[in-house]
Amino acid sequence: MKPATAAKKLDVYLPATPAEFRDGPITRSELAALQADPPEWLRTLRADGPHPKNLVAARLGISNSGLVRGGITEALTTAQIDELLAEMPDWLAAERATQIEVRREERRVKSLHADKLRDREAAAAEPEA
Repeated sequence: MKPATAAKKLDVYLPATPAEFRDGPITRSELAALQADPPEWLRTLRADGPHPKNLVAARLGISNSGLVRGGITEALTTAQIDELLAEMPDWLAAERATQIEVRREERRVKSLHADKLRDREAAAAEPEA
């Protein structure tokens, strides 16, 4: 597989990986070996970053779109993420609140769909009089 695909599966930022990782294809067995027994560079990247945008957004508790709206377009390190969380700029607080509302609405809709499904199943199970 391409190094970009392997980096995505490993949740690491491709440009921060060693050249030997970026320069050639990665086999599935090599990927499995990296996942099972990560080398030092992989452990360090996962712990300290820089992290890919999807992980930055997740650690900040916002969406990828919220990250862009906040002006964050590059990978951040764990220290930079922690600094943002400590400072809690207005844009980040607003995006976190938006994300909470989005998740709440997703749960509400999922519950509504589950209720309707249960009602349909219950109606189908009842014998006709």
